[in-house]
Amino acid sequence: MVRSGNGVRATARNFGVSPGTISKWCQRMPSGGCHLIPTRSSRPKYHPRQLSENIVRRIVELRLETNGRCAEVIHQMLLNENLEVSLSSVKRTLERQSLTKKRSPWKRYHQSPERPEVAQPGDLVQVDTIHVMPDKQNRYYVYTLIDLFSRWAYARAVDKINAVQSVTFVGTAKRLFPFQIRCLQTYNGPEFSQHFSERTKTTHRHSRVRKPNDNAHLERFNRTIQNELLDRIPKDVSCINRLLPKYLKYYNEQRLHLGLNLKTPNQIIQKCFQAID
Repeated sequence: MVRSGNGVRATARNFGVSPGTISKWCQRMPSGGCHLIPTRSSRPKYHPRQLSENIVRRIVELRLETNGRCAEVIHQMLLNENLEVSLSSVKRTLERQSLTKKRSPWKRYHQSPERPEVAQPGDLVQVDTIHVMPDKQNRYYVYTLIDLFSRWAYARAVDKINAVQSVTFVGTAKRLFPFQIRCLQTYNGPEFSQHFSERTKTTHRHSRVRKPNDNAHLERFNRTIQNELLDRIPKDVSCINRLLPKYLKYYNEQRLHLGLNLKTPNQIIQKCFQAID
């Protein structure tokens, strides 16, 4: 546009850049015809305070040797080796070397509500999955669910787990559960993602990361069902689902629970029904 008669300032206003940028482009523009104007980065090639190659190499080595430990751990290990470097420099180095796990741009943030007070059945229901590998090639899963107040439990075996399977499992449990489920608690697995939260249409909260005690009642049920059923029958999904109803009836109606003062979950629920009446 400059060669066609427009001035530098008019051309700069047209492209939304400064006049100095247009002048520099014109100085580098070859004569004759239309050509792509090379644009060089203003990023400096060297900084007087940049990390030395030895420190960068050591950061990468420690990351690989420790099987991906976090930047805070690597920073302390460097200090223990008398290598003075800031924590932010360690984080930037790991990012530049593509050694960090970036959050997916498609993953939405889930706002986890506060843990409710458990005063009656359905106030807090925990959901989890048991991963079972009968051999190196095969794997199946068992969805488990338990109500914290009554210890009423439900389970179902599947060939694979995902958000759709989780929604189906919880929907079946809602139809069987004698009370309304008001809050669900799960861990942070992909099968309990935002899609699961939206489709269940129930308050959904996540347990804290690396805090299995948040799901202590369900973890105990998972161990019980493995000891009393899963370890004693063939490792087949159809076989497990055929035997699960009989076991769950025994667990909910006949098995005495120390945590319930030697009562059954069904007795606790019946007592709640009588109190309501």
